Amino acid sequence: MRITHLRLKNWRNFLEADAPLEQRVFLVGPNAAGKSNFLDAIRFLRDVADAQGGLQRAVASRRGVSQIRSLHARRYPNVMLEVEVDLGDGESWNYRLEFTQDNQRRPIVKTEAVTCGSKTLLERPNSDDKKDPALLTQTHLEQVNTNREFRELADFFSKIRYLHLVPQLVREPDRSTGRVNDPFGGDFLEQLARVPSKTLNSRLKRITSALRVAVPQLQELDLKRDERGVPHLQGKYKHWRPNAGWQNETQLSDGTLRLLGLLWAFVDGTAPLLLEEPELSLHTAVVRHIPQMMARVSRKNDRQVIVSTHSADLLGDEGIGGEEVLVLKPLKEGTQVDVAKSDDTIRALLEKGSSVAEAVIPRTEPSDSRQLAFFGEAL
Repeated sequence: MRITHLRLKNWRNFLEADAPLEQRVFLVGPNAAGKSNFLDAIRFLRDVADAQGGLQRAVASRRGVSQIRSLHARRYPNVMLEVEVDLGDGESWNYRLEFTQDNQRRPIVKTEAVTCGSKTLLERPNSDDKKDPALLTQTHLEQVNTNREFRELADFFSKIRYLHLVPQLVREPDRSTGRVNDPFGGDFLEQLARVPSKTLNSRLKRITSALRVAVPQLQELDLKRDERGVPHLQGKYKHWRPNAGWQNETQLSDGTLRLLGLLWAFVDGTAPLLLEEPELSLHTAVVRHIPQMMARVSRKNDRQVIVSTHSADLLGDEGIGGEEVLVLKPLKEGTQVDVAKSDDTIRALLEKGSSVAEAVIPRTEPSDSRQLAFFGEAL
């Protein structure tokens, strides 16, 4: 099950974007090009479909429609997201949502439509919306009494996972207060603790085996609650005293925690996984193998993985195809999104044997980046 196409209009950096999505997707571009905002469009659909979220909360968490709408938007005021989805049932699903805000700055649905193959399952505004405009403050996607005909689509969106683990949040003693499924790791250990013990132990065993490659001294991982009921991750390291090698999450390195979070995300679920710069804090030798890990996860779980990255080490993997890479290029009228292989120069370099890193990264570098070397002279 995966998203096969994403279209955006007036969404943050993107005045317009139209991008096909493969089973693996690598988002590449300079700083502030919109890689995070591209991922956030998919997260937005998840938040809208979430039974505890919905359109109002999804927009509020992004500080309102005015903060979402592209600064490049002029005559056309609506924000639009449209996705094509393959749910593995032989049919192509399509979901389209357009919204704006009313005079009270509440998000208002302007268009909501669902099709499955050639069959239209939803088209709004409908007669009920015209009789009661207040209905347009909610999508049908988020309501169980209205999404019956396309609930599998709503369930698919609600299971999308985003991860950008911040080690400092994992270490914070009161990290889980008020957080549920926090993508930045605030309740990461609570998420682990909610998994049935048999499944948890099996996953931790697999993750420990993989972690030993990057952290050779690591022997064992365990999760236990303290006297207050707060879960703590414990790692046992080789030590000359048998019982002296245990460390909890406050003592684990940033790289260890981030790699552990990445490995956990790979084994936790089968819905699309969105990763933000997974190379952070990791050794280059580890980073080089992330694309292969993604490929194996995709083959085993049929899971789509979409990654934003700046890493030449990650993109240096020879198995990455030009069709898997989306190049984001900031222009005067918003960011342009292109498939790497559609660029003649990039395609020619790839055909001659260059890696994606060699073919793409030089074309995304700031033109005057060398000037940063002279910063100290101005002090």
